[in-house]
Amino acid sequence: MTDIIIDDQGPVRVIRMNRLDKKNALTLPMYSAMAEAVAGAASDARVRCIMMAGGPDVFCAGNDIGDFMKAAQGGGLGQPILDFLYALVRCEKPVVAAVNGNAVGVGTTMLLHCDYVVAGSTARLSTPFVGLGLVPEAGSSLVAPRLMGHARAFALLVMGQPLGAPEAKDAGIVNAVVEPGEADSAALAAAGRIAALPAEGVLMSRRLMRGSVDEIVRRIDEEAEAFKARLKSPEAQAAFMAFLSRKK
Repeated sequence: MTDIIIDDQGPVRVIRMNRLDKKNALTLPMYSAMAEAVAGAASDARVRCIMMAGGPDVFCAGNDIGDFMKAAQGGGLGQPILDFLYALVRCEKPVVAAVNGNAVGVGTTMLLHCDYVVAGSTARLSTPFVGLGLVPEAGSSLVAPRLMGHARAFALLVMGQPLGAPEAKDAGIVNAVVEPGEADSAALAAAGRIAALPAEGVLMSRRLMRGSVDEIVRRIDEEAEAFKARLKSPEAQAAFMAFLSRKK
């Protein structure tokens, strides 16, 4: 079974995480496949909108722990992770997301770079970075406070307090909350409406609204350096040992 499914539905490129037996925990090859799909859409005039999706019961459980530990031993996040984040942030095509179930870690922070997010009513967003002795990633330390205010961003990114779908909508991360099982169809319909708009008008409006992409990329790099340092810290090592012992 393919862990990442790319399906161009007319002008909408659907990028679906499909490692359901592992709750869509992302491996480095999955990051590479998504980076290539996003970058390819950015340069393909036939694609007018991108849709990120997961499974019917889970969006994304974050990083695969095995791949993550290997990357940690190498001293960083891993280049495929950064390649995906750069592609997502630099992409000038609108990005829609359909979120069902849990969105953990990067499963949540990638949503901050989406233009329209539909969540099933049972969706749950969480970022347990600091609890593992680490720091937020994907530019979230810059984008989240701007989007939802410092207080709510601190509760999510630092305290690790999860957000249910209605709370995420109230915070400005989610646009629409629908019944379980309807997120994909609602997100695809929204992507279709976006794709039908004048492409150049969408492009220029989106550029004006997003501001400096280079600023976000710089923050991703700053976070990656801090992440690298934190991986070597006694706090992170103790947290990961405790986490792995619970998994056994």
